[in-house]
Amino acid sequence: MPAMKTSRSAAKRFKKTGTGKLVRNKAYKRHILTKKSTKRKRNLRKDIVLDQTNVKAMKKILPYI
Repeated sequence: MPAMKTSRSAAKRFKKTGTGKLVRNKAYKRHILTKKSTKRKRNLRKDIVLDQTNVKAMKKILPYI
């Protein structure tokens, strides 16, 4: 059986924590920042643990992460 391929686009977007959870960055932080409040932009900086509904699909496309 050949080795499974990692989805390179997903590998760049997700990291694994020490406990094995997947972490991602928040969206809406790239452009049109002038109308967003400082508090909102500050909260968008933080990483967030991946929602449980998506974990199974992500583990499938990230077999070695």
